[in-house]
Amino acid sequence: MPEYSFPPHPQVSLPVLGSTAVFPVRRVYCVGRNYAAHAVEMGHDADREPPFFFQKNPDNLDPSGEFPYPSMSDDVHYEVELAVMLKSGGVNIAVEEAARHIFGYALAVDMTRRDLQRRQKELGRPWEVGKAFERSAPVGPIHPVSSVGLIADGAITLSLNGKLQQVGDVSQMIWKVPEIISYLSEYFELAAGDVILTGTPSGVGSVRKGDVIEVAAANLGTFDVKIV
Repeated sequence: MPEYSFPPHPQVSLPVLGSTAVFPVRRVYCVGRNYAAHAVEMGHDADREPPFFFQKNPDNLDPSGEFPYPSMSDDVHYEVELAVMLKSGGVNIAVEEAARHIFGYALAVDMTRRDLQRRQKELGRPWEVGKAFERSAPVGPIHPVSSVGLIADGAITLSLNGKLQQVGDVSQMIWKVPEIISYLSEYFELAAGDVILTGTPSGVGSVRKGDVIEVAAANLGTFDVKIV
């Protein structure tokens, strides 16, 4: 074992439903504008252009059920997403082989400091300051493929304080999960522990302290997040 100069940061891991074993997180990839209606509401063309990605940090994933309102922003938005967890990977994965690399799925919320993201877009700069901040990805427990099967369709929703705000269907993704995995693997070497957030339907909006978000998806139950 190597001798570290100081104790290393603990391995980020997520709970797996029905198991005492946890899922060790390696990387977090996020797909931008993967639902046509959301692309339009954000002022972009809904055409099927090649997908683009940004990254969050592994320790941005937070299964606690609480989201601390972040500093430096007055406009923080929710974005419900289907998270895909990989059990294996590689490079240049064929679309028809992609599904065999999936370990399971979870509900996630890509919290975004929208005002900071907007400013970075205007300046032509990366989005990390708006996307990759502490605890910016509340996530529910992982449902293994062995329990829920492969998910290619089904409702995905978000309610804010009991009022439905986002309503979509996984089948509405511009780029489907196997295509996302295949495309990513052309640019990065994917591996076990990688997490992919697959985009959000339309209806995104802002939150305030005291709000409660409830997200739901077919086969994945519900997951609540309180804004604190």
